[in-house]
Amino acid sequence: MSRSTPAALAPIAAKAIPVTTPAAPVPTNVSLWHLGIEAQELTSRIAGLAEQLEAEEPEQQQAAIASLEEALLAEEGNREALAHKADATCWVINHLRAQGHYRQQQAKRLVELGKCDQRRADALENTLVFVLTRLQPAATRFSFPHHELTSRRSEAVEISAEEELAPEWLRITTSTAPDKGAIKAALKAGQQIQGAQLVARRSWSIH
Repeated sequence: MSRSTPAALAPIAAKAIPVTTPAAPVPTNVSLWHLGIEAQELTSRIAGLAEQLEAEEPEQQQAAIASLEEALLAEEGNREALAHKADATCWVINHLRAQGHYRQQQAKRLVELGKCDQRRADALENTLVFVLTRLQPAATRFSFPHHELTSRRSEAVEISAEEELAPEWLRITTSTAPDKGAIKAALKAGQQIQGAQLVARRSWSIH
C-alpha cells in the first residue's frame, strides 16, 4: 500500500491543473512545514520535471529524464542526500497516483451523468414525437419558432430470436490468442517454443 501524499504537494500539481478541474483532495497528515523548506524546493523541482515527461516534443521528454537521472546520480557518493532525493521523488509519485485515481473516479462519475442526461433527452424526444404524430399522423416534419423536428425513413433487420435462425443466416467468426498459461508451464519445464520465451521481471512498489 502506498502512503498518503502530504499537503505539501498540492501546490506542486496545481499549476498543471486547469482552473475548471478540481484538484484531488490531499491528506494533511504531513504539513508543508514538517517537510522543511529544502524538501519543499526539492519536491517542487522533481514535480516540475515530472510535468515535462508528458511534453509533446520527444527531445523535451528525454531532457527531463536525463535531468532526473542526473539529479539522482549526482548524489552517488552521498547516501543521505540520495535518500532525500529518492524520498522526494516517492512523494511526487504517490501524489500523482492519488490524483490520477481521483480523476479517473471523477471521469466515471461524469460518464454516468452524461448517460443519464442522454436517457432523459431520448425520453423527452420520444414523448414529443409520440404526441405530435398522434395529432398529425401524416406529418414528417414539424417546425417551431426556434427548432425544427425532421424525420427520415430507413430499414433495419431486427432479430427477435437468433437461436431460431437457420445456419445459412448465421455468420461464423473465429479468433485466436496465445495460451500464456500453457506456454509458461511448457517453458518452465524446459521445452523450447519458437516465438515465445520466459522473461523474469522484478516489480517495485512504494510503501
